[in-house]
Amino acid sequence: MLEKIKALEKIALQLEPTPPERKAVRNAVIDYSERFLNQLETSKAYQISKDKGRAILDSPIQEGGLEIEHILNLIEQQVDRPGLNPASGGHLAYIPGGGIYPSSLGDFLADISNRYAGVFYASPGAVRMENLLLRWMCDLFGLPPEAGGNLTSGGSIANLTAIVAARDFKQLKSKDFEKVVIYSTAQVHHCTLKAIKISGLYESIQRTIPMDAHFRMDANALKEAIIQDKKAGLIPFMVMASAGTTDTGAIDPLETIATICQTENLWFHVDGAYGGFFILSDEVKDKFKGIERADSIVVDPHKGLFLPYGSGALLVRNVKWLYQSQHMQANYLQDAFDDIEEVSPADLSPELTKPFRGLRLWLPLKLFGLAPFRAALSEKIWLCRYFYEAIQQIDGFEVGSYPDLSVMTYRYVPTKGDANVYNLELTNRIKEEGSVFVSSTTINGLVYLRLAVLSFRTHLHTINRLLELLERLTKV
Repeated sequence: MLEKIKALEKIALQLEPTPPERKAVRNAVIDYSERFLNQLETSKAYQISKDKGRAILDSPIQEGGLEIEHILNLIEQQVDRPGLNPASGGHLAYIPGGGIYPSSLGDFLADISNRYAGVFYASPGAVRMENLLLRWMCDLFGLPPEAGGNLTSGGSIANLTAIVAARDFKQLKSKDFEKVVIYSTAQVHHCTLKAIKISGLYESIQRTIPMDAHFRMDANALKEAIIQDKKAGLIPFMVMASAGTTDTGAIDPLETIATICQTENLWFHVDGAYGGFFILSDEVKDKFKGIERADSIVVDPHKGLFLPYGSGALLVRNVKWLYQSQHMQANYLQDAFDDIEEVSPADLSPELTKPFRGLRLWLPLKLFGLAPFRAALSEKIWLCRYFYEAIQQIDGFEVGSYPDLSVMTYRYVPTKGDANVYNLELTNRIKEEGSVFVSSTTINGLVYLRLAVLSFRTHLHTINRLLELLERLTKV
């Protein structure tokens, strides 16, 4: 038996590289990452590829390992080259993610120490750090001292957790679900609809409230719908407002909605996954008036704070509501039950095992301070406004609503032919050129191109490059 154990140990020790082995692998990875970053300005934002990374399948997982150089070559050719390059400043589609450099170092340190940040007993410092970050966000949005929240993988899980917490706080039972009413606009993010389904509320009535000309919720129509639903014996439950929709960047009238929810006793939820952190910008912070009255808020640091993907946050007006919804006990965790100086993330979330997400946010905030984040967000607002004015100077283009934040819509109207078909083809032609990447959407039956300015690497020269490309591609 001992010989068997020693033989296995000899093989298993490959998982613990020696200092020189660690240095060699680390240097190779860092060299690759530096080349990647240094080439970003000249790299394509979108690379059309015939095989679409298929060759990665030609290197299956095997018993023996490969040299790091071979592995990095596979990553470069089959992962980082084909398709969308989200790290590019030319990524102007969907809602761009971030990827600021210090966050990668935060993740590196978190993965090296592998702190378990789910329970205070296991890693009090890590839990304090994450709770400090959540307290900062609660203060940023004007939530009261008893507020709290959880760092999540993104807006999808944050919205799901918020809806479940609201369901439990309102003590809704399955027998009630067919009478429960949830209110939103047609512009609400689809992840909230998925969350409704997963939370068991798919049989509820999902009331779509009309919007004004700028795609913001019509508060008068909301109030009338709630009144009529109460008269009909239904259970008005929640209003899901948007602080920056994905399609148009619109911010719903949060203050008026908050008053309606308070008067009619509905849970007031704000999805600010894209737009929430623009509250840091003096240019638009007044548009968020009323968000401080929300019962729950979702924001994504991997959007408005430029972090790598996998960085979301849920804030709840009273952390006890979240705790009462999510807290569970287990005998094997009994040693941690009495150590409650700080509420544990595992008691506020569906997750028990979770990565130490806080370090990727805390490190850059401590290293840079808030000033460059504020400046970057304001820059994105002004770049969007600049594009809004400039695109109208190119013959044939028309625009949608004036941007609330850093997203806007525009389209080319050809002198002949189907405009919808033309704009879809234009989107593909921009993708083929590759220096910038844009996406399209359909609003009221019309195909629009979207400008979404949120990459911290997007600057004036990027927007000018898109304008020049659009003018060239639409010349008759």
